[in-house]
Amino acid sequence: MTRLLREVFSPALEFVRNFGAMVLFFVQLLRYTPWTFVRRFGLVVGQVYNAGALSIVIIMVCGLFVGGVLGLQAFANLERFNAEEATGILAAFALVKEIGPVITALLFAGRAGTALASEIGLMKATDQLSAMEMMAVNPMQRVLVPRFLGGVISVPLLTAVFTMVGLLGAHLVAVELLGVDVGAFWQQLQQAMDVEDVYEGIIKSIVFGVVASLLAVWEGYSAVPTAEGVGRATTRTVVATAIAVLILDFMITASLI
Repeated sequence: MTRLLREVFSPALEFVRNFGAMVLFFVQLLRYTPWTFVRRFGLVVGQVYNAGALSIVIIMVCGLFVGGVLGLQAFANLERFNAEEATGILAAFALVKEIGPVITALLFAGRAGTALASEIGLMKATDQLSAMEMMAVNPMQRVLVPRFLGGVISVPLLTAVFTMVGLLGAHLVAVELLGVDVGAFWQQLQQAMDVEDVYEGIIKSIVFGVVASLLAVWEGYSAVPTAEGVGRATTRTVVATAIAVLILDFMITASLI
């Protein structure tokens, strides 16, 4: 009986222990954030470039085709009710409030999050973080916080790029390919979208950026210092980010309705 209870509750206790450690790690990141902005701003800019600028191509390509698919689906369904001019409304709501923030966070985790986790994990495996401590350099300030802040800043900016390119893709499909009136497309879109809808997308992008960056940095920092451990940390980064983003998307949407 004792063995059965141990097998049942051991994974739950391990999850609670790891979650608590990650929360304390997050508090440490927040503690050194002001100092990093003042003293290590160049490192933060460099990480914004690595995590954001180098991801913009995949963001734009995916945004263009996701917007095109939304334009096709919206037109095909609205055509049944002779409401093709509302294609822009459906595409805009989907991109701004849901698809834009979610897919951007998932793409960030797959491209930049894995790179952050593997980079920090390899630095730990090769004792670079320990060497910094021996030279009186705080790895939290020099390595971890700049990478965390770079992801937090990059995700909302990438979300805005994804959304704008997605709207362009929806316009190209609906207006240029399917013949929807361009004036009706954009006028109805502007009349239907409220500031609250835009705020919802901004809130989600910021929250997802914090979560995706935190998980990437945490998994890399807590990885077992072996090649296998770094590989597992990289995999856990993508899986954990995807689960967390989808759960938080539901919670934020439910709280804002």
